[in-house]
Amino acid sequence: MSDFLDDKKNEIKSRLEELRGYVEEHERLQAALDALDGVNRTPAARTQSAGGARRGRPRGTGTRAQEAIEAVTKEPGLTAGEIAERMGINQNYLYRVLPALEQDGKLEKRGRGWYLTGS
Repeated sequence: MSDFLDDKKNEIKSRLEELRGYVEEHERLQAALDALDGVNRTPAARTQSAGGARRGRPRGTGTRAQEAIEAVTKEPGLTAGEIAERMGINQNYLYRVLPALEQDGKLEKRGRGWYLTGS
């Protein structure tokens, strides 16, 4: 019985190792897609539809935006790198998120640190 279990555990470990590359590739491709979002668009085309309203979800309501706000709420004064570290993502992904949150009045930057607006 233990040989059977050992064989199955080894099969599962082997398959997990095979799939790891696909998961990493998926994450890299998703990150690239996120980074390219909005590239080669004019600012007006990126933020407004033909009717004048902003397309897509409201700015600052995405998962990364919410996670960044939560990180700053817990530890005011974090740098972008520290926020990214807490979120487990590359700091580059925050270069659009944090300024957008600042523009929307949700966060403010003082020196290198980020704070909740009015705190």
